[in-house]
Amino acid sequence: MNKESTFAMMYMKGKVIIGIFLLGLINNLLHAQISPPGLGDANTAFWSAFGVKRQLDSLGKKQSLSYIALGRKSSPDNYNPVSKQAIVVLNHEIYHSFAPNQQYSYAVSYRRQPKYESSAPYEKEATEQEFRIYGRYAYIFSLGKRWKLKNTVRQEFRKFFDADFRKTEENFQLRTRVKSQLTYNLSKKNNQKLALSAEGLFSAGYLNEPEQKWTPFGYREMRIGAYYMFSIPHSPFSADIGYVNDLIRGSRSVKKGGVHYLALDLIWNLPFRK
Repeated sequence: MNKESTFAMMYMKGKVIIGIFLLGLINNLLHAQISPPGLGDANTAFWSAFGVKRQLDSLGKKQSLSYIALGRKSSPDNYNPVSKQAIVVLNHEIYHSFAPNQQYSYAVSYRRQPKYESSAPYEKEATEQEFRIYGRYAYIFSLGKRWKLKNTVRQEFRKFFDADFRKTEENFQLRTRVKSQLTYNLSKKNNQKLALSAEGLFSAGYLNEPEQKWTPFGYREMRIGAYYMFSIPHSPFSADIGYVNDLIRGSRSVKKGGVHYLALDLIWNLPFRK
């Protein structure tokens, strides 16, 4: 075998090895479920999202996720998770895996959320709009071949308006979210995974009413989740099916064990293209 043939074989083997490495890296990044937001005081809730995830570079280190999502919830006096409209969300986020086991992201988001009366028959009384920007940092620990622990800190700025872009009771809010997620690789077939997570939310807000002042920074919610994640065979889609328990400080629902969510996400994964 001459030198040219040997070089060609080594080049082809190198491409195959790099391709396998990138495929594995991309598969690890595909399964980042779209976590449901807080939908307010309720007994049960339903969250569904459709997202488009795009690889932004050939190394698989940069990607974007854009999604639209709908949330519905029960009234305080029933357990129908689709009884009332809860929220509409538009979100766009950019991720960058800038170092081994480390990732940051930044995002912009728009949310439209009905507000309901606190007493029966719980009719709609207003609509609140929210514009949000946030940044996130994550560190991932590999715990053997099948387990991974991902710890995340997320800082948000939230600005509120009513339906006509007038002032609301709360002007804006600064919120910090701390989350740990443990993921177990069930099977390489269809990239099946299980994930358990716990997230604490802490915030301080600036009020317009009854007087202009800051609220104290403190604990507001705890969200506990369990997800099954998988790739849909022979397609560019992946899906997540999950349960989330939202424990809202001082709410009626927390006395009943929190708000119980069913969550379904569908993500269309697009490869990098020059």
